[in-house]
Amino acid sequence: MAVTIKESKIGKGRILAVLLVVLIIAAVVFSAVKLKDSAAVSVNGGEKTVTVKDGEGVSEVVQILRQENIIKNPVIFRLISKLGGYDGNVQPGNLKIEDGMSYRDILELLITPNRSATKIVIPEGYEVRQIAETLCEAGIADWNNFYAALNNDEYGYRFLENLPERENKMEGYLFPATYEIPEGMSEHDIIDLMLSAFNNQFKDEYYQRAEQMGMTVDQVITMASIIERETDSEAERPKVAGVFYNRLIAGMKLQSCATVQYVLGERKPVLAIADTQIDSPYNTYKYAGFPLGPICCPGIACIEAALFPEDTDAYYFVQGNNGQHIFSRTYEEHIKAMQENDPTISVDHTAIENQDSMQSAGVSE
Repeated sequence: MAVTIKESKIGKGRILAVLLVVLIIAAVVFSAVKLKDSAAVSVNGGEKTVTVKDGEGVSEVVQILRQENIIKNPVIFRLISKLGGYDGNVQPGNLKIEDGMSYRDILELLITPNRSATKIVIPEGYEVRQIAETLCEAGIADWNNFYAALNNDEYGYRFLENLPERENKMEGYLFPATYEIPEGMSEHDIIDLMLSAFNNQFKDEYYQRAEQMGMTVDQVITMASIIERETDSEAERPKVAGVFYNRLIAGMKLQSCATVQYVLGERKPVLAIADTQIDSPYNTYKYAGFPLGPICCPGIACIEAALFPEDTDAYYFVQGNNGQHIFSRTYEEHIKAMQENDPTISVDHTAIENQDSMQSAGVSE
């Protein structure tokens, strides 16, 4: 007698389940192979830059990357983008892709704002001219556009109010710092970025202190800029400030070499007598009082030295052989310090005036 075996529905279900598992495993293995194959891109020459336009998304980027032979598997790229939440977050700008980057690395770059930013370092003591040169050499500013924005545009900051008319009215206020300048930023916006940094550093208490000293903010920054160019020593800055305030109060000329160097446009290690006689409102050998304005962009340490000078009885200083300054109370002591520091020096008394008779006591609060 023949035996008929009847397949149950449960048996069919088990077979389908097994087949489904096998298919899933196969798909996972296939995907793993594909993902492994595309885990790192291969770029001829080591790197390549592509431009993502405003409004473009992952689909457009995939086409660009495919055309440039940067990615092999557009489907997997799109899948990683969708599963990773990258869709809808693409940022415009240049995208620098390096050999060996993964698809996820590229997607991370795609959603990063300002990824094409250029790092610019503005050292303390730089003049506006040097800042302009730095920006132009980096290719992120045009010289003429920069100066047009510097001198003609309006910037609504308290510290810029009532500045005297001068060629570089922003001298002293482009704060020295390290900046990340995004691609395409205008010269106006770059200047505003640096002015904003100054605004963040110049506290309300500094305005109050300037008023207490009977000084304008511009005078404070002018003094800070002179200190910045006269000494690199953090410990000496308040004392150098004290010396200059002593001279101002006494009606003596500041006789700062740094102000003459500003006029010359170069930092000559030794000034000629003719240099000290140049007719310029910045020449503190020729004119008493503050120069027309700041001679560089000072850092916060020099600004604080200008606001909080050391109480000293010194009226003169000269740099010694060890790099530190020698401070003197009288002109005679000053000349002696100069000659002891350099026995070969010949002091021209027509340039360095003996103004001891004008000395008065103390730094005014």
